[in-house]
Amino acid sequence: MQSDVNQPESLTDNSLSRRDMMLLSAAAIVAASAWPLEAAAMAEVRERAVDIKTPDGTCDAVLVSPAKGKSPAVILYPDALGLRPVKVAMAKRLAAQGYAVLVINPFYRARRAPVFPPSFDYANPADRAELAKLREAHTHDALTRDAHALVAFLDAQPEVNSQKKIGAVGFCMGGSMTIRAAAAEPSRVGACASFHGGQLVTDDPNSPHKLISKTQASYHIAVAADDDVKQPDAKTVLADTLKAAKRPNTLEVYPGTHHGWMVPDSKIYDQAQAERGWVAMTKLYKRALV
Repeated sequence: MQSDVNQPESLTDNSLSRRDMMLLSAAAIVAASAWPLEAAAMAEVRERAVDIKTPDGTCDAVLVSPAKGKSPAVILYPDALGLRPVKVAMAKRLAAQGYAVLVINPFYRARRAPVFPPSFDYANPADRAELAKLREAHTHDALTRDAHALVAFLDAQPEVNSQKKIGAVGFCMGGSMTIRAAAAEPSRVGACASFHGGQLVTDDPNSPHKLISKTQASYHIAVAADDDVKQPDAKTVLADTLKAAKRPNTLEVYPGTHHGWMVPDSKIYDQAQAERGWVAMTKLYKRALV
């Protein structure tokens, strides 16, 4: 594991220590993960902590890639708990399949990762309020600026084959970010995978579903069964929008799943359905990242 030498002046030694410990602890997540057959391949990938200059500040992230050569890039947008060891582990799994994966801290405007302590609890009103406050920064314009900066960064990296399209994958709040990235960079983002994505269909003028016509990407949109119960019309709106925009896609409700089922550190992780999701995502990237 390497850290970029160009650290911002405001970064303290303590911040570096926390960040490096987060990266190193990803190995423990991998060892105990649901992917024992892939652990050897994952151990061979290279990873480095990176800082990405954006118009709004410095986004801390981790870039994970195959040990040799240049690979198509994928931006991994985390769920609401942000950049943490399990997300690095998921990036390593994807990198072992031949991709240079950039997993970002979506809350970089507020603080560097890890953003939330292990004690964070969705059931705690104070914790939920803090999360809601941090998410206020995720405006459409802000996320569009981020997408431009992330794509420019990736295209300049030695691990990345910039002649190939870029993929995006998002979980929970990250699902909508994949569509915004594809709309911001239509010539570069060629594939979006959204797993239990939140707020994909809203009344907002910049609702993600209204941006699909501005993209040139292929899609896999995986809906949690309990999310579908709460918003049953969303999948129909998305399907109709994707058809009207002539965007290649697969869209399905994953039976029996709860919001968050793809992420191994979630209490409602569903390994069988998560594996279906991984297969769908890798098929999408093999088709579209050319």
